[in-house]
Amino acid sequence: MNHPIKKALFLKRPFDMLLSFIGLLISSPLWLLFSILIKIEDGGPIFYRQERVGKKGKNFKAYKFRSMIRDAEKDGRPVQATEHDPRVTRIGRLLRVTAMDELPQLLNIFKGDMSFVGPRALRPEEREVGGGGEVMPLHEIPGFEQRQTVRPGLTGVAQIFLPADASRRRKFRYDLLYIRQISFWLDLKLIFLSFWITFRGKWESREKKI
Repeated sequence: MNHPIKKALFLKRPFDMLLSFIGLLISSPLWLLFSILIKIEDGGPIFYRQERVGKKGKNFKAYKFRSMIRDAEKDGRPVQATEHDPRVTRIGRLLRVTAMDELPQLLNIFKGDMSFVGPRALRPEEREVGGGGEVMPLHEIPGFEQRQTVRPGLTGVAQIFLPADASRRRKFRYDLLYIRQISFWLDLKLIFLSFWITFRGKWESREKKI
């Protein structure tokens, strides 16, 4: 690993801790607002915990505001959300297009499970469905192992520059591009672009987000 990348990784953790702490303080009124709206809509749980795979393949619980109906995954198996998914609640639709449903992941960042920028945190039993309908385990897709050498991110190159329904194979290529080019300034740029996408409500877009 070259010196600039080692330096970037060294700065990443203290930067994540500081920014997530500030984010938790600033966003606290939104937590209260979203909690009230979620409760008013259907009286169900406010938060949703999801098993995710982190750095070096270690599993952790990711926190999210609940954006779907209760028991959206009754059999406990991961079900990929689709465009206009009927399981998404009214307040959940707003939360998802602005990525506000992932606001509680600031806690995961502060704890060290995640980083602000990195590959998307995958679910343990996720599968890739190919164009011909064939199902492939994610660990068989090139780049799977390399992307686990860094903490998963709240945002990242693949999340920003690819549509939500892009193939995992394509997303993994973008993840590897980030890992090879990782730097403090790249992280700042990607965080800025993420705020811009949130402002425009484009996170669920199947087209270009920026």
